[in-house]
Amino acid sequence: MSCVCFICQCPSQGYKLDFTLLSASMPATKSQPMSRLEVLGLVARDIERVEKAIGTESVCSVDAVTAISNHLQKSGGKRLRPALLLLAAGACGRPADDESAIRLGAVVELIHTATLVHDDVIDKAEVRRGRPSSNLRWGNQTSVLAGDWLYMQAFQLALRERNFYVLDLLIELTQMMVEGELMQMDWVGRLDLSEEEHLDLVNRKTACLFSVCSRMGAIVAGADASTEQRLGEYGWNLGMAFQLVDDLLDFTASEEVLGKPVGNDLREGKVTLPLILALRKCTGEEREAVAAVMRDEAYEAVSAERIVEILEKYGAIETVRRRVVEYSEKSAEQLAPLPETPFKRALLSVTEWMVDRES
Repeated sequence: MSCVCFICQCPSQGYKLDFTLLSASMPATKSQPMSRLEVLGLVARDIERVEKAIGTESVCSVDAVTAISNHLQKSGGKRLRPALLLLAAGACGRPADDESAIRLGAVVELIHTATLVHDDVIDKAEVRRGRPSSNLRWGNQTSVLAGDWLYMQAFQLALRERNFYVLDLLIELTQMMVEGELMQMDWVGRLDLSEEEHLDLVNRKTACLFSVCSRMGAIVAGADASTEQRLGEYGWNLGMAFQLVDDLLDFTASEEVLGKPVGNDLREGKVTLPLILALRKCTGEEREAVAAVMRDEAYEAVSAERIVEILEKYGAIETVRRRVVEYSEKSAEQLAPLPETPFKRALLSVTEWMVDRES
């Protein structure tokens, strides 16, 4: 047996913790999901290399941009997107010494970081992952430009692949995500938002990035078009499940676990799927309670507990949970043709985590 270290960043203290686990034959079976440590142990060393690449590529001649990048890097992000790319590459037979997966893992994390910086400015956020948001510390103007710089740096790094197909995917992805942000801004304060509109938003803001991460894992491993398509479907369904869990956690999690204020979406005027489902059935008084939070941009006249009561009354939370399970199952189905390897079992395990995710 050999030892693998998974290193994670403690968001509040800034130090690193080492978790040592035994991994040789990978004891998990088809019916027994891998633990998070087992899954992350498969890509732990590569994630460290991705971290180093991000650190190198985040150095800017303007100190504030470098500081913002470092601030976000130390905020305890899950690195889920590069991990997804690396796991998909491993499931498709990626050579162990391949550098493309490391480089593109850094690219997708830089793109994700850029979106977080811009989102916090647009949302006037004060907290990100339990720490002061970049816009609160450095101001909106500097943060917007830092986000722009991170986007460009991601594309400069991607250019080193000399692969037009990869660039096409990343350009289309970025356009989709920006369009999603613009659509969300237009829809702020709308109580009549439809389920179809919200799911389109989830696709653009979250699922499309998960899909591209999985597809690029297949691409760097030299997989055929059919396998790439399947991995893309896997990532898309996983991303849909991931965001719907976020919609739920915004109402049900604690602020300590969530890393940002609970009930923030509604306070910012964003109507997510649990509310959309409840608003179809609720009374005029209940609808007015929801509207009051949006008008006040605070839980003053109406408490957060009252909103959760409305959601539970109409079974909205349970309905969204069932949707999460459906997306997770569809995600897992896409992996059926892949050979049985620890990487495939890891990808299957990730779909099961989505259902019980708490942060």
